[in-house]
Amino acid sequence: MRINVEETLFCLVDVQDRLYPYMTNKDEIEKNLVTLVKGLKTLEVPFIVNEQYKKGIGETIPSLREFVDADPHFEKTTFSCCKNEPTMEAIKNAGKKVVIVAGIETHVCVLQTCIDLLEAGLQPVLVTDCVTSRKQRDTDMALERLIQAGVVPTTYESILFELTVNAKNPVFKQISSLVK
Repeated sequence: MRINVEETLFCLVDVQDRLYPYMTNKDEIEKNLVTLVKGLKTLEVPFIVNEQYKKGIGETIPSLREFVDADPHFEKTTFSCCKNEPTMEAIKNAGKKVVIVAGIETHVCVLQTCIDLLEAGLQPVLVTDCVTSRKQRDTDMALERLIQAGVVPTTYESILFELTVNAKNPVFKQISSLVK
């Protein structure tokens, strides 16, 4: 399946400042997330930002917040972004077929969001090097389950170049410099 920029939406899941410090590989994942977000912004992919119970878990981490402040934000208490009616309404209203997903925790909110996207007839694309959990084993098991369920796995570099399509794309140099 080819992923086209015109058919794509990005869903950021719960990368919040009071939970993020406890994540496995957090420094690497944060660096990857920043690159992914900058690249998707360069490609003009629309964003939906989700935050789980902000009073307890806080805001989106500062390194990402500066890039996503202007995007639609949805606070939720459901684990799946799709079980939050305003989020799901925004996803449907975007009119896209593919939803790129990244965030935390892989085995809870990310997993449930991707499963519900599949059930809604959408194709989730999971950026595997932009998701994590507190325990590596939870991330590993969630990735296995999601791939078996039909979620398309990718990496941030792979998805950015797939959406760019061609070295003659006007944003190719920007994308290329981001991933170096």
